[in-house]
Amino acid sequence: MNRFRDLATVMLVMATVLENGVAQSAALNAPSQSAASASAPTGGRSSGLVVRGYDGQAPLTYRDGQAYVEVEGLARVIGASIAFQGTRMVLTLSTPTAPASAAAPVAPAPQPKEERGFSREFLRAGVEQMTVVREWRSAIENAIRTNNPVDQSWVSGYRSNAQSRMGMATASATTDADRQALPLLQSAMAMMQQLSDRFLALRTTASYVSPDTLDNDPLDQKILACAQGMAAIAIPGGQFQDVDACH
Repeated sequence: MNRFRDLATVMLVMATVLENGVAQSAALNAPSQSAASASAPTGGRSSGLVVRGYDGQAPLTYRDGQAYVEVEGLARVIGASIAFQGTRMVLTLSTPTAPASAAAPVAPAPQPKEERGFSREFLRAGVEQMTVVREWRSAIENAIRTNNPVDQSWVSGYRSNAQSRMGMATASATTDADRQALPLLQSAMAMMQQLSDRFLALRTTASYVSPDTLDNDPLDQKILACAQGMAAIAIPGGQFQDVDACH
């Protein structure tokens, strides 16, 4: 290495040979010879060579209108390596490390997708509530057709179960469609309560109830149509559709 040190310190930038995919050192953002000569110091004065995008500077000497850079200093600034091939000095550039400020920004965590239509939790609670309403209606219908009294003892059980399921449906309503359907569930339960109260009152007055009383009963038919309409729109993710029979 000592035999090349004098050569390394006075090598002209424009004559430095770069191989293995590296351009000649004249491409290192250096101005043209004519432009440099116009403003370069004279009389052997020293300065420094700065390479854009790198820290530090390499010693630079002007002599007889020519600019000479210390090759080892230049290699140190740009993170290059020096090798010798016969009488040639080869400067190999390395990929510069990007500054921390230039690091790619971290992508924000994706936001959970907003659920639309009926939620599964609401539908599950709603189906359970309407199941209780249908069982309640079937119990009253069976009692009437078999000439058995509609008794408060078992009607209160259905009422309590329906109210409990209604509370679960209300708590699980999280989407607009869920909240729009809540009044339909409440209306179905209210109509069922109204039908029960009618036959409980007839039991109290010991009034005769024909086994076919419910065949053409408007309220009973409305409850049945409401339950069927609710079942038709109970699709996960489905949009709310009003059911006239539930009003």
